[in-house]
Amino acid sequence: MTDDWRRALETQREEKDQYFGESRHSPLPPDERESFDGLEYYPIDGDYRFELPLEEYDDPERVTVGTSTDGEREYLRWGQFRFTVDGEDVSLQAYKADPDDDRLWVPFRDATSGDETYGAGRYLDLEADRHRTDDGTWILDFNEAYNPTCAYSDRYECPLPPTENWLEVAIEAGEKAY
Repeated sequence: MTDDWRRALETQREEKDQYFGESRHSPLPPDERESFDGLEYYPIDGDYRFELPLEEYDDPERVTVGTSTDGEREYLRWGQFRFTVDGEDVSLQAYKADPDDDRLWVPFRDATSGDETYGAGRYLDLEADRHRTDDGTWILDFNEAYNPTCAYSDRYECPLPPTENWLEVAIEAGEKAY
């Protein structure tokens, strides 16, 4: 495995910090942008990067997901990833907002949630052109885990990870609590 993915992730983090600190579209409240010194992340760790098949469901089920403002959003439960973290077998559901989407949404909570990471959970967005290999497996890289916008300001409404995606293991990768 080359280190290209590491360099790409470092660049992505630098660009996100710049956007958060300088853009008028930043999710940070304007009075916090001037003193913003960057987000905190776990060190990049290849042990939290997986190449996995997605076990797609024959008939994806429509599920209702609660939001941070007591609202609801609908998604399709598209498939399941199975993998091992620190010797423990775990699984995460992957969702789509629309069946024609070329991307998967993988929200999760883990043993770091509410302590080292945002309490409501974090997200992974998997884009087919960046996270799908030539043999059809998906790259599930927790180093890319990020906080939803509602972690920075309560003016946002964010879908919450369904309980089926609450992991008992610690995912010590990706973005930490703001």
